[in-house]
Amino acid sequence: MSRRPPVAPTPPGVNRRIILSFLTSAAGAVGFTVVYGLGGQTQWEGVCLAVAFAGLATGLAIWGRRLAPTGGYVEEHEGFTPPPVEQTLTAAALTAPDSPIRRRGLVATLGLALTALGVAALFPLRSLLPWDRTRPVQARRDTPWGPGVRLLTGGGQPLRPEDVPAGTVVGVFPEGGVDAGDAPAFAVRLRPERFTRPPSAGHLDGLVVYSLLCTHAGCPVRLYLKGTGRILCPCHQSSFDLFADAAPVAGPAARSLPGLPVEVDPDGHLRATGDFTAPPGAGFWNRP
Repeated sequence: MSRRPPVAPTPPGVNRRIILSFLTSAAGAVGFTVVYGLGGQTQWEGVCLAVAFAGLATGLAIWGRRLAPTGGYVEEHEGFTPPPVEQTLTAAALTAPDSPIRRRGLVATLGLALTALGVAALFPLRSLLPWDRTRPVQARRDTPWGPGVRLLTGGGQPLRPEDVPAGTVVGVFPEGGVDAGDAPAFAVRLRPERFTRPPSAGHLDGLVVYSLLCTHAGCPVRLYLKGTGRILCPCHQSSFDLFADAAPVAGPAARSLPGLPVEVDPDGHLRATGDFTAPPGAGFWNRP
């Protein structure tokens, strides 16, 4: 007849170690939530998640190795449904005062760790909502460009039309953008008589401005072939014809580069008169 195996004495300090591990896991989850809520920082978010999962794994490992019944028990398989006697003994083992699942504080701190991790996991889901500014789709539809935004060079200087000589591509950025790489664009001066398709955003005596991001995968397009008026993407060799409103003529890109309408303000600086003519960057960024 089956007997309930003797329960080995609990080593001192095991409960405290398990509780401390679960509390550490909860603290890591709370830290991730705080960092994410304050704007996010990838390295610290990774550290907090590592602490959360390490604490949870450590607590469960100690619990399983130190508190769960162990031993070499061998018996013949008698079917998938345990005999009533074994079911009774199992229920008694799980509900007895010295049962590993009834240790004071263990289940509570395990629940706290799992709850904290679950709550922390909900925060990144916010980035999938259509109104979240951090979502790539929304960020590309709502760029820093707009009426009155000055064009700045990579050095932060306002751009004038004479700063864009013929045959030269000049990288430009929006004044007041989140950082220097926010919604980049480029300005280039072309010969208007060579236009085969008028620029959708207009031009200033041949000066046009387009998004710097390739419409295939979002790489910067900075290889300019002056003689042909084409600009190339070095990542996947897409080519855009600037004389045909930056239409794709080679490579995997399927959309034209979005244009940026500009004007000259009273101080002689170039300013945008609106946003890009289409969402910039890779096409899959714009899918709902």
